[in-house]
Amino acid sequence: MSLERPVAPDPYELLPKVGSFSVTSTDVTDGQPLKDAQVASIGNTSPQLSWSGFPEQTQSFVVSCFDPDAPTPSGFWHWALVDLPGDVTSLDTGAGEEDSNLPGNAFMLRNDGGQHAFMGAAPPQSDQVHRYYFVVHAVTEETLGIDRNSSPAVMSFNLAFKTAARAILVGTYQS
Repeated sequence: MSLERPVAPDPYELLPKVGSFSVTSTDVTDGQPLKDAQVASIGNTSPQLSWSGFPEQTQSFVVSCFDPDAPTPSGFWHWALVDLPGDVTSLDTGAGEEDSNLPGNAFMLRNDGGQHAFMGAAPPQSDQVHRYYFVVHAVTEETLGIDRNSSPAVMSFNLAFKTAARAILVGTYQS
């Protein structure tokens, strides 16, 4: 059985157009393979992220990591951090650990692996190269209006109506 599939489109190109801003990382280089620390079986550690240039009306942020290349019709959510205060402009390496001390009223949703935490890259052995979209969403309201029992799909639906701008950093990985 071959796992070769056509490359999925950029999932964010399919959403309503919004502004953009800058996101950088000391752990992830855009378009390059992830470091071992961001691989589930090795480090399983969320990367450092910093962002700037977001719209003035931003009141909060949502940070997520999504793999559109997972062999499922819906991709795979590795991380969803919601309601990060609007004055927070970076996350340290490891901020996505379960039970992290997050700023303000921020919280993590359950990832597709079942934890309220970051889950590192874990594509099937010998599968195609997977892309990991680390995205910071500038939100126009202080809260997205969901709770920690919501799914990342519900988070995304709410973001469609409350996102002022989006910053994207893509890492890759293949086992």
